Amino acid sequence: MEYGRRRRLLRVRGHSVAWVPPLLLLAGILVLDFNTTERFRIITWIVLVPGTAAAICGVWTTAAFAGLAVLTYVTADSAWPDQYQAGLGDFVLVAIGGLMATIACAVRLRKERETLHIQDIAETTRRTVLRPLPPRWGGLEHAGVYLAADVEARVGGDFYDIQPGPHGTRLLVGDVQGKGLGAVETAAALLGTFREAGYHEKELGTVAERLEVRMQRHRAHTTALGRDDGDRFATAVLIGFPEDTPDTVEIVNFGHEAPLAVGPRGVRELPSGDGLPLGLVDLAGGVPPGHRVPLAADETLLLVTDGVSEARDRKGAFYPLAREIAAAVAAEPPAAEPRRLVRRVRDGVLRHSGGRLDDDTTVFAVRRIREAVGEDGEEGRLRS
Repeated sequence: MEYGRRRRLLRVRGHSVAWVPPLLLLAGILVLDFNTTERFRIITWIVLVPGTAAAICGVWTTAAFAGLAVLTYVTADSAWPDQYQAGLGDFVLVAIGGLMATIACAVRLRKERETLHIQDIAETTRRTVLRPLPPRWGGLEHAGVYLAADVEARVGGDFYDIQPGPHGTRLLVGDVQGKGLGAVETAAALLGTFREAGYHEKELGTVAERLEVRMQRHRAHTTALGRDDGDRFATAVLIGFPEDTPDTVEIVNFGHEAPLAVGPRGVRELPSGDGLPLGLVDLAGGVPPGHRVPLAADETLLLVTDGVSEARDRKGAFYPLAREIAAAVAAEPPAAEPRRLVRRVRDGVLRHSGGRLDDDTTVFAVRRIREAVGEDGEEGRLRS
């Protein structure tokens, strides 16, 4: 956030030094005025002092600089002979400039407080929708990062969650079409259903059906309210980690980016979005088919939203996710660990796009927790 960065730059050892730039400017104008000829009087430039203070200081500090500027102007101008004095007109300019700078400072601080309040609301909303997860949860080690395209809002339509239950641990990652509070509301509705169905339902396909029903109900509700987002949909990938088969995972993909399995042997793409997104499933006659695919103990699942796959550089080239990850893991196998993998993708996307995100971006990596290596040197069984 620009405001936060500016505040940090204007503090030294915890103390504000915002008053230093306007004070140096005042001193510089005063020195120059006394060291130039009568043909180049710059004392009127002192009106810039309260203007500068208004941009970086508080109201009382700005008011103090406004008064100091007027006092300095009168003192400096009076030191010149009458025929060289700037006169009453410039005095009025400095006085009015100081008053306007003080008012502008008050308006700026009010806007900054409003912005901080909005950001606090957005952060609370984000933590409600994307609830914090323990680093090791439901037998899974995971890491995730969410970057909103609107940096000030810090919240959008991407969502993810892990839900452990009696039928194994389930994972959901998705992206609601569109932006704004409507997208956040839709994501919250889907996550609420996932947290209940993912815990209670035995079959992953039933969880997928419950998600589609919830999406349809949500769309009907928003339409009944007269809102224009009743045709909203969401891509998503639903993954189950069965307890009885620790070397496989179940996947139902609603038109989402294909998950990647990342391990020492390279990067491979798991089943892609062969179904329609949530909210459009009725057009295909039912939810997408589920796939049971192998996942080795040393492989990490990498899931991203289209903020990653559609990130472009200045020449319009897409971010080469699979290629970069494959090269990184080949050079350094520990790079497949969830936390390191997420950090590498995040940094790679920001570097590739020059820090300009056109869409909300989520990177999520997860793998089963492995027990510590025993005395016999063999790795213990997976904990689910």
